[in-house]
Amino acid sequence: MATLILASGNKGKLAELSAMLEPLGYEVKPQTELGVPDADETGLSFIENAILKARHAAAHTGEAALADDSGIAVNALGGAPGIYSARYAGEHGNDGGNIDLLLQNLEGEADRSAYFYCAIAYVKHAKDPTPVIATGAWHGEILPARQGEGGFGYDPVFFDPELKCSAAELSRTDKAARSHRGQALRALLLQLQ
Repeated sequence: MATLILASGNKGKLAELSAMLEPLGYEVKPQTELGVPDADETGLSFIENAILKARHAAAHTGEAALADDSGIAVNALGGAPGIYSARYAGEHGNDGGNIDLLLQNLEGEADRSAYFYCAIAYVKHAKDPTPVIATGAWHGEILPARQGEGGFGYDPVFFDPELKCSAAELSRTDKAARSHRGQALRALLLQLQ
């Protein structure tokens, strides 16, 4: 089984990506397990940040690395929170605070359309001149209140009009089949094969 370093300590991302990669012969290890600090996300786009994070993890471990940078873009907010999704309310990874601020900023807004976006970067080593990049987008709308207990991040307020439920109401398998991260990972795997 090939080792692949996930440039994240996010348990939700680790669970989703491991479930999709392990059947293909990859053992996914989070960078936190190897003492790798978080990279500075200084890019101006999801793609730039994914590459920065993958190179950082590869440099610290000497292993191939995979990083995703993802978030939610809300049309009425000009695409915010965007690349700042994980720290929208100020503190990185404060899912509850991020959702509260998003709902507050959308109060009275008629247009609640939004999409999750994911960019995944794979590098063989830190100086890999040809990182493999894949992206995915999942369109829906923001609910006025939380709905569902599963998932992580903005899942409880992201409504898929086709499935008629929030992302937090989907099983891990159903979410992977539909989500921005699942789309990006499937596109990446096609390129890696």
